[in-house]
Amino acid sequence: MNIEIWYDLVCPWCYLGKRRLEAVLLGFGGEVSMTFRAYQLDPAPVPPRLPIRRAMAAKVGDPRRVEQMLAHVTAIARTEGLALNYDRAVAANTFDAHRLVAWAAAQELQLNMIETLQQAHFADGADLASPAELARLAGTIGLDARAAFAYLASPAGTDAVNADLAEARELGITSVPTFVVDRRFVIQGAQEPAALRSALEEIARREAVDAAQ
Repeated sequence: MNIEIWYDLVCPWCYLGKRRLEAVLLGFGGEVSMTFRAYQLDPAPVPPRLPIRRAMAAKVGDPRRVEQMLAHVTAIARTEGLALNYDRAVAANTFDAHRLVAWAAAQELQLNMIETLQQAHFADGADLASPAELARLAGTIGLDARAAFAYLASPAGTDAVNADLAEARELGITSVPTFVVDRRFVIQGAQEPAALRSALEEIARREAVDAAQ
């Protein structure tokens, strides 16, 4: 079973969905692979170090509603052991961060890079639009920080990210996380672990029946 996950690095539900999927797969029978695909919730330019609260308030138009939304997802994430610190988190255009993930994937460190970037964004207030910060974070997982900075200064990886974004449009993906299983089945959203496990078990059952026919 191959699970492709369309996600954005600054999406808290994607962070939560990844954690839940990883937990479910620990006890899931059979061989399962995960491939993460880039998606951007907002491809617009973002001013440096713009607090997420302020960015969301500008879009939603109601600061109190923003606080309710952030408190809700923070509480849910906490039950999965994830820290969301919206006193520190800043908004960012994630295109270059997705490029960095593509670079790390070529060195078999995709999942490590994603986890590091998400934790840095949500817990540490890292600016995921900053090439210098991205390169530093690459260095923390054993990649060459100077090489990462040079990579980000070039157009390398742009085609890979654009291909993921284009494919999301072709598949009709409009929200994330979206899990596409074996290019046949779609699971949307950060499902509760029990619901996610049940969905994957049903997919595995259907595929076993199809293979036997």
